[in-house]
Amino acid sequence: MESLPVHAPVVRLPDGTYTYADQQVMPVQQAAPQVVHQHIHQAPPDRTVQRIALGSGVGAGAVAAGVYFGPLLVGVLTAIAANLAMLAFLAAVMAWGVVTVVKSLGGNDGKAAAKSLSKSRRR
Repeated sequence: MESLPVHAPVVRLPDGTYTYADQQVMPVQQAAPQVVHQHIHQAPPDRTVQRIALGSGVGAGAVAAGVYFGPLLVGVLTAIAANLAMLAFLAAVMAWGVVTVVKSLGGNDGKAAAKSLSKSRRR
């Protein structure tokens, strides 16, 4: 203790060594291992097209096009299918309406025409 300068306060650590009070280092205590809980809420997206493109030597442009245009193509095809379904429904309603009007207004000739039309549809 005599070799330490006098101008700084000296403290004795629990392990028996001396140190300056302004440079005091507390003993490191071992912390318990930290448990990390990882919650996975969604499966990663399917990257099959991108992996095939990268594996065959195609550049990043093809991968970017697959990422961008893939979902875009699905959306366009869905919109087209919805439009076609709506047009088919409208055609069926209009055909039913024409047949009904012809039956009600046409008299005997209208009923015969509707009957022959329904027979031709069955064949």
